[in-house]
Amino acid sequence: MIKKGIILAGGHGTRMSPLTKAVNKQLLPIYDKPLIFYPLSILMLSKIKDILIIVNKGQLHQYKKLLADGKNLGIKLKFIEQNYPKGLPDAFILGEKFIGKENVALILGDNFFYGQNLSEKLQKSKKFKKGAKIFLHKVSKPELYGVAKINNKNKIIGIKEKPKKFYSDYAITGLYYFDNKVTKYAKSLKPSSRNELEITDLLKKYLSNKNLSTEVIGRGGAWLDTGSLEDFYKTSAFVSSVENQQGFKIACLEEISLNNNWIGKKEILSAMKFYGNCNYSKYLKNLISR
Repeated sequence: MIKKGIILAGGHGTRMSPLTKAVNKQLLPIYDKPLIFYPLSILMLSKIKDILIIVNKGQLHQYKKLLADGKNLGIKLKFIEQNYPKGLPDAFILGEKFIGKENVALILGDNFFYGQNLSEKLQKSKKFKKGAKIFLHKVSKPELYGVAKINNKNKIIGIKEKPKKFYSDYAITGLYYFDNKVTKYAKSLKPSSRNELEITDLLKKYLSNKNLSTEVIGRGGAWLDTGSLEDFYKTSAFVSSVENQQGFKIACLEEISLNNNWIGKKEILSAMKFYGNCNYSKYLKNLISR
């Protein structure tokens, strides 16, 4: 069972410069909400309430101003500053004290997930006791991603980072569940030619021990990596289209907390006051007026 989660929200966001020179990428808007709301909502949909957010040095104040300590959402938020990006597995080294003796989920701060039955998949997947679990999604350009080859029983038989020749079209998304051995494994990794610790090297350790499982996000689901300007605006357009067509909000943190019985009407009213006179507040008002 996983009770703790980490959001890796550091990085320089160089592919989106100059937008990211003054503001962290995860604080830029995906339609009507900051990007950070979307990965945070995934952990909350997983019923994970104890969350660590890793941010760039000097940007802690911006995040705390937006999210505070999470009490308003019925969760616990902690923050750690990262001096400079060292690769995804560094999250488990920085978060060693936070993780303690628990299993942990990691989600990248620029990843967007959406789909039917996603909440059920998340809650089902987090119940594992040992090993690691990754989420895969079919992509048209697998050479841009770390990919996993699976057999007809959805078992992983190999992993490659950005293969030049076709190996698999199942991309490894930025959502991972790990057992408590992850910090030990992360510390044993050596930097790659990019001088970073690689998540594929970490996953291969679990694969070699036959402790790596997967959940495939099917055709009814969406996964988007918002690392580039093009993908960032594609995601924003997607959220806008779904919300305006169907009348509900994706990644409304207060709504998730309300549905989980973590908060009540009092916290919703407080959130409306915090956000001010905006469409988001009007949506919150409707939640408690039904």
